[in-house]
Amino acid sequence: MKIVLLGYMGSGKSIIGKKLSEKLHYNFYDLDDLIEKEEAMSVAELFLLKGEIYFRKIEHQIFATLLSNSDDFVLSLGGGTPCYSNNHLLLKNPNIVSVYLSASVNTLFERLQNEQSRRPLIADLNHEQLKDFIAKNSFERSYFYNQASFKVIVDGKNIDQITAEIENLSTQNSG
Repeated sequence: MKIVLLGYMGSGKSIIGKKLSEKLHYNFYDLDDLIEKEEAMSVAELFLLKGEIYFRKIEHQIFATLLSNSDDFVLSLGGGTPCYSNNHLLLKNPNIVSVYLSASVNTLFERLQNEQSRRPLIADLNHEQLKDFIAKNSFERSYFYNQASFKVIVDGKNIDQITAEIENLSTQNSG
């Protein structure tokens, strides 16, 4: 089984993915890490030097290749991955359990305000602009996020609670 975590930046996809993969004894992949390894530069550098269109093309290629792999794994997507190149349609495969980690604007703001420099889309925004950007951008992406098999609300929950909830959902789906 392939478990794919999607949601807005800061929703916890990478940290939850790592924890879930340990519990299930699956390999863990972070799509942004795979892209950085393939391109030998950070996502921020890719956006700056080659542009978002190039990034989205590479992102789609690596995502599609990974999903064609027969192994079981947990994969955390980039926040925009489901919204481009019809990537959300790739999640409709019956061997894939996709989980939308849904977080409120306030939760996302609290998490993202201290890591803006690492995230090219929000690096230059002040606090008011950041909150407005999160609200607008997460709303625009919600259609794609809501295409997931399951939705898990992460507000007010710790890593273990979220991981257990996803584990229960994936067990129900495989049985």
